[in-house]
Amino acid sequence: MRIDKYLKVSRIMKRRTVSKELAANDRVEINGKTVKPSHEVKPGDIVAVTYGSRRLEVRVLSVQEAKRKKDAVEMYEVISESRIEEPEY
Repeated sequence: MRIDKYLKVSRIMKRRTVSKELAANDRVEINGKTVKPSHEVKPGDIVAVTYGSRRLEVRVLSVQEAKRKKDAVEMYEVISESRIEEPEY
Protein backbone atom coordinates (compact mmCIF):
# COMPACT_ATOMS: atom_id res chain seq x y z
CA MET A 1 0.00 0.00 0.00
CA ARG A 2 1.22 3.52 -0.77
CA ILE A 3 2.47 5.48 2.26
CA ASP A 4 0.06 8.37 1.66
CA LYS A 5 -2.89 5.98 1.61
CA TYR A 6 -1.62 4.04 4.65
CA LEU A 7 -1.41 7.20 6.76
CA LYS A 8 -5.04 7.96 5.88
CA VAL A 9 -6.46 4.43 6.29
CA SER A 10 -4.70 3.95 9.65
CA ARG A 11 -6.09 7.34 10.77
CA ILE A 12 -2.62 8.72 11.56
CA MET A 13 -3.51 11.61 9.23
CA LYS A 14 -7.06 12.86 8.67
CA ARG A 15 -6.74 13.53 4.95
CA ARG A 16 -4.87 11.74 2.19
CA THR A 17 -4.00 15.04 0.58
CA VAL A 18 -2.19 16.06 3.77
CA SER A 19 -0.32 12.73 3.80
CA LYS A 20 0.63 13.18 0.17
CA GLU A 21 1.83 16.74 0.78
CA LEU A 22 3.95 15.72 3.78
CA ALA A 23 5.65 12.96 1.78
CA ALA A 24 6.19 15.24 -1.22
CA ASN A 25 7.89 17.76 1.08
CA ASP A 26 10.31 15.19 2.60
CA ARG A 27 8.48 14.98 5.95
CA VAL A 28 7.90 11.19 5.87
CA GLU A 29 10.58 8.54 6.42
CA ILE A 30 10.39 4.77 6.19
CA ASN A 31 13.19 2.86 7.91
CA GLY A 32 15.26 6.05 8.12
CA LYS A 33 14.96 7.05 4.45
CA THR A 34 12.91 9.96 3.12
CA VAL A 35 10.20 8.68 0.76
CA LYS A 36 7.76 9.99 -1.82
CA PRO A 37 3.95 9.54 -1.58
CA SER A 38 3.95 6.46 -3.85
CA HIS A 39 6.46 4.46 -1.76
CA GLU A 40 5.10 1.08 -0.69
CA VAL A 41 4.81 0.32 3.02
CA LYS A 42 4.77 -3.20 4.48
CA PRO A 43 4.43 -4.78 7.93
CA GLY A 44 7.54 -4.32 10.06
CA ASP A 45 8.47 -0.94 8.56
CA ILE A 46 9.22 1.98 10.88
CA VAL A 47 7.45 5.13 9.67
CA ALA A 48 8.38 8.59 10.98
CA VAL A 49 6.16 11.57 10.19
CA THR A 50 7.09 15.16 10.99
CA TYR A 51 4.26 17.68 10.89
CA GLY A 52 4.15 21.06 12.51
CA SER A 53 6.31 20.84 15.60
CA ARG A 54 5.55 17.15 16.19
CA ARG A 55 7.33 13.97 15.19
CA LEU A 56 5.54 10.63 15.34
CA GLU A 57 7.30 7.31 14.89
CA VAL A 58 5.25 4.12 14.43
CA ARG A 59 5.84 0.46 13.55
CA VAL A 60 3.54 -0.91 10.84
CA LEU A 61 1.72 -4.01 12.10
CA SER A 62 -0.67 -4.63 9.21
CA VAL A 63 -1.57 -3.20 5.83
CA GLN A 64 -5.24 -3.45 4.92
CA GLU A 65 -7.23 -1.47 2.37
CA ALA A 66 -10.17 -0.68 4.63
CA LYS A 67 -10.55 -0.55 8.38
CA ARG A 68 -13.28 0.67 10.67
CA LYS A 69 -12.33 3.63 12.80
CA LYS A 70 -12.14 1.63 16.04
CA ASP A 71 -9.92 -1.04 14.39
CA ALA A 72 -7.53 1.39 12.69
CA VAL A 73 -5.28 1.67 15.76
CA GLU A 74 -4.46 -2.04 15.39
CA MET A 75 -2.62 -1.27 12.14
CA TYR A 76 0.36 0.31 13.94
CA GLU A 77 2.07 0.76 17.29
CA VAL A 78 3.51 4.07 18.43
CA ILE A 79 7.24 3.91 19.10
CA SER A 80 7.73 7.56 20.01
CA GLU A 81 6.01 10.90 19.85
CA SER A 82 7.88 14.12 20.46
CA ARG A 83 7.86 17.85 19.96
CA ILE A 84 10.52 19.50 17.85
CA GLU A 85 11.93 22.73 19.20
CA GLU A 86 11.77 25.61 16.74
CA PRO A 87 15.09 27.48 16.39
CA GLU A 88 15.08 31.00 17.83
CA TYR A 89 16.52 33.79 15.72
